[in-house]
Amino acid sequence: QHIHNTSPSISCKHRTRNCSRPKCHLYYPSHPINMLISKIKSRFLECSTQNAIPCYKLNSGHDMPVVAYGTFRSARGEVAKGVQDAINAGYRHFDLAHIYGNEKEVGDVFKSIFDAGTIKREDLFITGKLWNSDHDVEIVPQACDHSLQNLGLTYFDLYLIHFPIGWKFTGLDTPGWGASELSDTSLIDTWRAMESLTDNGKCRSIGVSNYPMILMHDLVTQARIRPAVNQIEVHAYYSRESLVNYCHSRDICVTAHTPLGGGLANTKEYGLGENFAPMIDPTVVKIAEQKSKSPAQVLLRWLLQRNIVVLPKSVKSERIVQNFDVFDFELDASEMEDMNKLDKYVSYKTNPNPLSAFLGGKDCFSQEGTDIF
Repeated sequence: QHIHNTSPSISCKHRTRNCSRPKCHLYYPSHPINMLISKIKSRFLECSTQNAIPCYKLNSGHDMPVVAYGTFRSARGEVAKGVQDAINAGYRHFDLAHIYGNEKEVGDVFKSIFDAGTIKREDLFITGKLWNSDHDVEIVPQACDHSLQNLGLTYFDLYLIHFPIGWKFTGLDTPGWGASELSDTSLIDTWRAMESLTDNGKCRSIGVSNYPMILMHDLVTQARIRPAVNQIEVHAYYSRESLVNYCHSRDICVTAHTPLGGGLANTKEYGLGENFAPMIDPTVVKIAEQKSKSPAQVLLRWLLQRNIVVLPKSVKSERIVQNFDVFDFELDASEMEDMNKLDKYVSYKTNPNPLSAFLGGKDCFSQEGTDIF
């Protein structure tokens, strides 16, 4: 089943036919943004796996399933069951990271399913991430190998620079967090080391995460191998129109690591108030009721129809199944427009900005830490 976009990826911020902005793309079908939307729609295609999971064709030529199972905030002891439940539900794309501290447990699940012969390595799309304290050029291949060893794998389908910030090396088994000091290695030098990982076959595709537009463009103009993906915080309250459309214009896939807005847990952690979450927004709830779907399914579907790959995370079996069940309905043009209007330009910093990691170190520049964005 193709992912169909029945409305512009994002509507005009001005939301009026009297908008004075020249050629506002909402009302000019030939505007480059609308032409871009048509081009990007073709990147969504049918995958030839046993479950016919819709995929996104990356600029590297590889197919990436459009719904992934995320493992952030999955504690040891619970992540294994979550991954197994996700596999049983049909997920074939798994988003991992060294800093999550659960690679070995996830690797044990992969080994068990491979040994059983029910699923082969080539049936899965596995994403890993390079942590901030592993940016030094000579450390990059070591960090990649370390994660692959933890997971019992020989290659990553996708390997990302986790954050656009390098810290001093603290050891492969002890990724830095706390009193962190800035590295002397430039981001482009780290990227050159990432490019070498594709040359030697350790990573089929490479990309970045949490890169703002200014750094994305800087990377695009210098890269030998263009990043295939930018994994960012994007959800109904933080639609990030410019960054998403920039990436699409450069043939870079956007993946949403916080597609549900972080859930109610983030409203508490960041002091946003009990009612400040897309999952309980009246508009989202209303559309969900009309579609006989959950608010989470509506939020995920809205992103998919913007041609954004989604990485929902849960350790609850019923929600894992529910988050994958998003291919049998569509939001119509008016529903997409209603969802577009929810943008509050508010970041929950849910993959979190490593603000507090600088506390106690010489590169801490405020009472809260150092805000790298």
